Amino acid sequence: MMNNEAANEQREEESLKRRPLPERGRIAGLDYGKTRIGIALSDPGWVLATPWSVYRRRGAVQDAAYFQKLVQQEQVVLFVLGLPVHCDGTESEVSLEVREFGKWLESVTRVPVVYMDERFSTQTAETWLRTANFSRKERQKRVDKLAAQIILSSYLAILKRGDAPPSWSPSPLDDPSLDNE
Repeated sequence: MMNNEAANEQREEESLKRRPLPERGRIAGLDYGKTRIGIALSDPGWVLATPWSVYRRRGAVQDAAYFQKLVQQEQVVLFVLGLPVHCDGTESEVSLEVREFGKWLESVTRVPVVYMDERFSTQTAETWLRTANFSRKERQKRVDKLAAQIILSSYLAILKRGDAPPSWSPSPLDDPSLDNE
């Protein structure tokens, strides 16, 4: 019985990833953290990324309710989750945690999740906020959603260039089992 359930779940996940994105809806960029998650949203035309909020995590049940509500209210059709990798492109222990969060997010929202290299997004956000003369306290309130905006902006630029189709398609960051041949 358990094998059938696992097989059905895997088929549902594969189906979710293969379906094309709707022509209307928004893309949400996420900067994952153990206690806070920065969120940025695109416009419906997938041109602009705007810092939206910082969600303070409260536990699996409340987190699920929050992201389900976000999907419904903001018409989110895709999550772009920042994946922390080392400077040489290899994944870290935190990458595994982010991937687990991505699987969980996809299962509770039924919205596809793709991963985007987030190297230096938080440092860039910090630099921008310091340059704008925000106090330490003000920077802390904004840095996660600004990092999410940087992640989402990078994804939208790739999408606009045509390097990524407007559907879920694996890349080396999406599937660690792919080897660089």
